[in-house]
Amino acid sequence: MPWNTCFRWGNKHAMLWEVDIYPASGHADPEAARIRADAAAFGLSADLPLHTARGFLIQGDLDRSAIDRLGRELLADDIVQRTIIGPPNAPEIQQPPHADTPQLVYVLPKPGVMDPVAQSTLAAIADFGYQAEAVRTFRKYWFAADLSAAQLRLLCQKLLANDAIEQVIIGPLPFAQLELGSPYTFQLQTVSLRDLDDNALSKLSKQGQLYLSLAEMQTIQRHFRELGREPTDIELETVAQTWSEHCSHKTLAGRIHYVDEHGEQQFQNMLKETIFAATVEIRKRLGADDWCVSVFKDNAGIVKFDDEYNVVFKVETHNHPSALEPYGGANTGLGGVIRDPLGTGMGAKPIANTDIFCFAPPDIPAADLPPGVLHPKRVMRGVVSGVRDYGNRMGIPTVNGAVYFDRRYLGNPLVYCGNVGIIPCDKSDKQPLPHDYIVAVGGRTGRDGIHGATFSSAELTQESESLSGGAVQIGNAITEKMVLDVLLAARDQGLYHAITDCGAGGFSSAVGEMGEEIGAEVWLDRCPLKYEGLSYTEIWISEAQERMILAVPPEKWDELSALCAAEGVEATVIGTFAPTGRLVLKYRDEQVGDLPMSFLHDGRPPVIREAVYQPPPETPLPIPENRDENYTADLRAMIGSLNVCSKEWIIRQYDHEVQGGSVVKPLVGVANDGPSDGGVLRRRLNSRRGLVLSCGMNPHYGDYDTYHMAASAMDEALRNCVALGADPRRVAVLDNFCWGNTERPETLGSLVRAALACREIAVAWGTPFISGKDSLNNEFSYLDPSGKRQTIAIPPSLLISALGQVADVSRCVTMDLKQSGNFLYQVGPTSAELGGSHFSLIHGLRGGSVPRVNIERAHRTFLALHAAIQAGLVRSCHDLSEGGLAVAAAEMCLAGGLGARLFLNQVPHILSPADPSLVPTLLFSESNSRFLCEVPAEHSSSFEHHLSTLPHHLIGEVVDSGLLQIVGLPHAPSSPTADTPSSPTAPLVLEARLSALKHAWQSPLRW
Repeated sequence: MPWNTCFRWGNKHAMLWEVDIYPASGHADPEAARIRADAAAFGLSADLPLHTARGFLIQGDLDRSAIDRLGRELLADDIVQRTIIGPPNAPEIQQPPHADTPQLVYVLPKPGVMDPVAQSTLAAIADFGYQAEAVRTFRKYWFAADLSAAQLRLLCQKLLANDAIEQVIIGPLPFAQLELGSPYTFQLQTVSLRDLDDNALSKLSKQGQLYLSLAEMQTIQRHFRELGREPTDIELETVAQTWSEHCSHKTLAGRIHYVDEHGEQQFQNMLKETIFAATVEIRKRLGADDWCVSVFKDNAGIVKFDDEYNVVFKVETHNHPSALEPYGGANTGLGGVIRDPLGTGMGAKPIANTDIFCFAPPDIPAADLPPGVLHPKRVMRGVVSGVRDYGNRMGIPTVNGAVYFDRRYLGNPLVYCGNVGIIPCDKSDKQPLPHDYIVAVGGRTGRDGIHGATFSSAELTQESESLSGGAVQIGNAITEKMVLDVLLAARDQGLYHAITDCGAGGFSSAVGEMGEEIGAEVWLDRCPLKYEGLSYTEIWISEAQERMILAVPPEKWDELSALCAAEGVEATVIGTFAPTGRLVLKYRDEQVGDLPMSFLHDGRPPVIREAVYQPPPETPLPIPENRDENYTADLRAMIGSLNVCSKEWIIRQYDHEVQGGSVVKPLVGVANDGPSDGGVLRRRLNSRRGLVLSCGMNPHYGDYDTYHMAASAMDEALRNCVALGADPRRVAVLDNFCWGNTERPETLGSLVRAALACREIAVAWGTPFISGKDSLNNEFSYLDPSGKRQTIAIPPSLLISALGQVADVSRCVTMDLKQSGNFLYQVGPTSAELGGSHFSLIHGLRGGSVPRVNIERAHRTFLALHAAIQAGLVRSCHDLSEGGLAVAAAEMCLAGGLGARLFLNQVPHILSPADPSLVPTLLFSESNSRFLCEVPAEHSSSFEHHLSTLPHHLIGEVVDSGLLQIVGLPHAPSSPTADTPSSPTAPLVLEARLSALKHAWQSPLRW
């Protein structure tokens, strides 16, 4: 193909240039090093000859001098990079960098996939005063001559490209494959379903990626039979998006018949009768002191903060897209949840992010991967990069997070992204009005994200990557930042009546939900497009990112339009909220869809789902024999395990300082590397009032009983908040249920049981749920080599996110030890609860009791400890969670650079002195509602007075020895009654040098 063949993006006679950017001579090629390291997992040599480049294809009226200048001044850094510029497929472009690497591979975005770097480059070229018609980015690889075709294919499929969004071209570029779109010829499409039998309806649902049940398809069929016509394709798609699990939460908000060991219950709306009912009861009890503003009715929950501002909080999941394309899935997961507070009330300003991830272990051998599954290390890197880039580029600090590992996340990684915003008290409500314009603001519409909502409601299979690749969106944080800034200005100028984001379902969900009480007429041909060729249905259901919908009074349109134009943000009238009670869709004045809002939002058939739960019988935990009674090796193994080890590699990629409000950051201590219990923000710099963000989660407990798993997650989230200084009477929580296939009664039963625990504890503690999200069908199915169908289901995974408040951030404490000679207290008793613990995990043990929550005592503990912290009696505080007392003490030592000496005979406990597992239980039990507190000796009496009615005891002191030492029990264990920690005759059961512990703690994820 001749080198001057163009992209057919515009002027066919414009020049096309390729700009290749390589590392400069003498500089490392980090991309090549990464690929070599990962290729070793596939049996290839770690010394694989390889060279990499990145580059741009630029089409426009640009001569050689112009493209040389752009390459030198815009696209590359002359100090560390070198460029090769020429027409594509010209000799200088095709020449390999070295003779030993003649095999060429290009990786480019697939047609229709958003290319944010190309978009930014196009704008930057215009800033240079040049005219370019189109830009496309690519990556370029040169491999050794002796690499076989099979080996090259393996590298391309597993390491170089993701088939969901990228295309691989071996050799020169065939430009016919690079076209973005061709003109669309309108033709109204109808779907013949009125005469289909049940099998055909189910087939249509699956093959059309509608993912509706048979009962739902039958309901649609009856509706159109009554109308005497077939549905158009856009009508069927609209119903599918609106009725999807992702958008309507039809399982958890539906009818459920639940049976467990206590009897049976009938739920008309399970979420409403558990999670939401708890909040209703709490608000009724608070009466005039109710500090909730808006719960479960907007894009995010809202609570009071001070006299001028309220706080907005939402946590979403983006699991299925992240399984297919980790970077894009996580990138748009965070971008989407940032738009939730922006689309709440009249629009909140995002001030902080929180991110929680669940991965399979990154050291799983490549040979063990099922077909269609990306390697966990690649997933982890992509997810972290996607979240990092979006948050950092938008200028929003990431102040809290967590990471969990379990092999069952192999087919379905979980990506929870959260955002906190602040909103003026008088802007916390919204109401679209009849005859308001429907205005689309922000990014243009493309094919990215087609069927995202329905796809997210389905099980993943080994074919999902090829069948559902279009469901993955790619985000552009710079566009969203511009949209954010202009909308906050428009809000303050009163230029619109209501706002919402285009998330799952795109325009179909955003307009359909906003116009539910009024009606709407949409003119699809007016929607701005990224490229030609989109059908009216693709425009309607696309989940292209960075788009918001506004309800704008006609008299305010000119002012809004001028404001957006001045800031370089696109705003377009695409319809009107017509008071008809119907959703009418038009394309070039032709009606392509007409649905009653009542059918769309209330027409889904009720289904009674069966749910059963039978907790597994409790079996003894076989504690490994330890003749030496020395548990130092156990602590090293635990602190070096993936679930406990330092997540510094992830955390340091995030910006914690931007916006200037961070008080307590994710890493604390003398070396700024200790694991904080959460984050603290001072949101108004003229006030010391602050916000606390924390979370709680432990999927391993769900293997024993999901009631106790949920209760423990609630306890941990509150515990972390209190450890930082938050008032437990002013903590709001969010639930995120990620489960497997809830069509199985036992799977749904485990979820109902968790929801019941959430309700009971929330009511008892006065801790309201203000928002939530569920993600179901997190399972991956594939055919094994024998042809047998296998399924990997995630463990029941409930994330509880907590939003606390503090009256004065200067009273907050961190977890790092502060001064030698200070006393160490354990607050809360230890019980025989090693079931599901990290001690069990490192030894591969099953059995024992999972941690329970003593609801009444836990609440009193939180209140008493909060009072002690506010009184200035506590220098440091850390919750006892993963790994129990030994791990909590080790983390406090590592963060503070100080040692500690603890005495097990002083630890408050509810254990039998004759229990042969007494020592490992005291060290590693993960009993709830416990803290390790550092208290100056002069404050010990006052501290004990605050805790006088609760189990607590002085168990040791801070020492400047560089060691963590834990003294065991004397032959006849004493009750914890001594005034000072002293047991000279007892042996050391644990002694570890901090330097060795830190090495073990930081090594696993030091990538």
